[in-house]
Amino acid sequence: MTELSSYHRETADAYDAVAVLYADLFRHALDGIPLDRAMLAAFADTVRAAGPGPVAELGCGPGNVTAHLRDLGLDVFGVDLSPVMIDLAREAHPDLRFDVGSMEALDVADGGLRGIVSWYSVIHTPPQDLPAYFAEFRRVLAADGTLLLGFFESEGEPVTAFDHKVTTAYRWPIDDLAGLAGDAGFTEVGRMLREPGEGERFRQGRLLMRAGGGAR
Repeated sequence: MTELSSYHRETADAYDAVAVLYADLFRHALDGIPLDRAMLAAFADTVRAAGPGPVAELGCGPGNVTAHLRDLGLDVFGVDLSPVMIDLAREAHPDLRFDVGSMEALDVADGGLRGIVSWYSVIHTPPQDLPAYFAEFRRVLAADGTLLLGFFESEGEPVTAFDHKVTTAYRWPIDDLAGLAGDAGFTEVGRMLREPGEGERFRQGRLLMRAGGGAR
């Protein structure tokens, strides 16, 4: 992996410090949230319909969502900035591939992926830097590739920073996030908003996007 910027290093260090607690806390996070499982299933169905090929979960943490995608029949691997998170993912899921890396500079050929899941992994990205991430996602996705974003929604407010328990994060208006992805060459397939569940502070947003359609 290339040398990390100060922002990336701070994020990686913050997640390294809480990795074991984080992995334990979120080990079964999907079990009680059928709407989230439904969006992941829709992503998997869309990817499989386009044909076989690799899928990446970017910002995979301890690998729980990566393993769930595997169970949905996808050829999936995980990438995360945090070396400690990657060690935990490899220990918990030895049958899967996990790499330390940055979403901004993926070691993947142009068009090399069928799908990307970014499940709360762009939430720490400063808003001015997010277009570069979406451009990288578009680069590595095949022409009919699929992107699923999971994030905190801003509930009528503009992009809003908040005190995430690990490091500063941002809540996004769903239309604004969809617009940024559209500018990078993605077309919206569907979206979901769900209200906060037990232990959650904010509304949750999901966007299912397909590569193609060109910049707006």
